[in-house]
Amino acid sequence: MSQIRIENVRKDFGSFTAVRSSTFTIEDGEFFMLLGPSGCGKTTTLRMMAGLELPTSGEIYIDGEEVGMKPASQRDIAFVFQMFALYPHMNVRKNISYPLKSQGMPAAQIRRKVAEVAEILGITEILDRPVGGLSGGDRQRVALGRAIVRDPKAFFMDEPLGALDAEFRERMAEELRALHDRMGATTVYVTHDQLEAMQMGDKIVVMNHGVVEQFGVPQDIYDWPATRFVAEFIGSPPMNFLDFDGMIGTGGTSVMLGGTAQAVPQALEGAHGALSLGVRPEHVRLDDNAPYRGRITATEYLGTTQIVSLATEHGRIKARVSSADRVEVGQNTGLHLDPRTLSLFDAANGRALRSVANQGVLRHG
Repeated sequence: MSQIRIENVRKDFGSFTAVRSSTFTIEDGEFFMLLGPSGCGKTTTLRMMAGLELPTSGEIYIDGEEVGMKPASQRDIAFVFQMFALYPHMNVRKNISYPLKSQGMPAAQIRRKVAEVAEILGITEILDRPVGGLSGGDRQRVALGRAIVRDPKAFFMDEPLGALDAEFRERMAEELRALHDRMGATTVYVTHDQLEAMQMGDKIVVMNHGVVEQFGVPQDIYDWPATRFVAEFIGSPPMNFLDFDGMIGTGGTSVMLGGTAQAVPQALEGAHGALSLGVRPEHVRLDDNAPYRGRITATEYLGTTQIVSLATEHGRIKARVSSADRVEVGQNTGLHLDPRTLSLFDAANGRALRSVANQGVLRHG
């Protein structure tokens, strides 16, 4: 398969800029996620990689070849759409074999390759059935089969599970990841579902308003969001934020929280002005001995865990705690925040304020 490089790619539609100077690399064999809300530019980026849109500026390399101005037919990629895009007048076998027939491949070789793909996808028994009567999951498998059968340099998928119900989505996500691992194919996958991206992706690009907010492995993006947008978009519930008018304390390693000094990761130089302290709900511990206090305003039972909402003097906060913990609405409790799990953000621009040395502390500290 192939490495894909995006260098300073921009896409304008008239006066509207859909993608702004995006740069990232998809390594050979990676399952790569383009993640973000509707209208963030992720699908436009995918379409430019596929040749369905031409970039306004910048360069796109597939397998070392600059292809930015080449049409899709000259890029040797396979595209899987959300709405399957199957030929309704053809059965499953003919849908899968159609790309090979278009290339003039011998019939015996086509039969062999279709059989191989059907075995991989577990659809051998439906090869001669019409596609119209198939379930959504089976139709998506047929669409995948039609892409896989060509052995392209890369697979591009635009929310391929978006039309399936929740149960099928989860099952198909597992199947897609397992299929990728067997084939070792370079796969680029667009989604707005952060759980899907975290579950399936080797690497993730998080986009917002046409800008790449962060690029990296799922755990780093979750543990060390580069911007407040990423911190809010990734995680359920999202990261909590406590806002401060005060400055970072002496040495840049503490803030004043509830009248006491709260240790925080060492911030970058220039971290002055209004700040936001970020903490994931699972890293908030209810501890009556802790000096920082909050009043419980609501609880949400989730089986083995519960989400506890609290009001504090610096803003509302949520804690994910064990369902065995006894809490009551109206209760006043202490909140313990482990400094190794905290993030600091510039309140004005939303950028994270941390040194590179802080990263990895959750795993190695």
